[in-house]
Amino acid sequence: MAKGVHDKRYQKLLAALIAARQDRGMSQSELASRLGRPQQFVSRYELSKRRLDIIEYVDVAQNLDLDPPAELGKIL
Repeated sequence: MAKGVHDKRYQKLLAALIAARQDRGMSQSELASRLGRPQQFVSRYELSKRRLDIIEYVDVAQNLDLDPPAELGKIL
């Protein structure tokens, strides 16, 4: 079983978060500002250079107007 950022389920989740951000016309900087984090935070997880923990995932999803459990349900 793949672990970390290379897990297929995690990659699907990332793709959904990236698509949601882009669909809303939101830049990485704008999302980072909403999260109170530096732009590099968004860049690193989108490039799979760091893994989001569950709390970070919830924060990102909510700031993209997504329902965190529903998005996870699409992947699992």
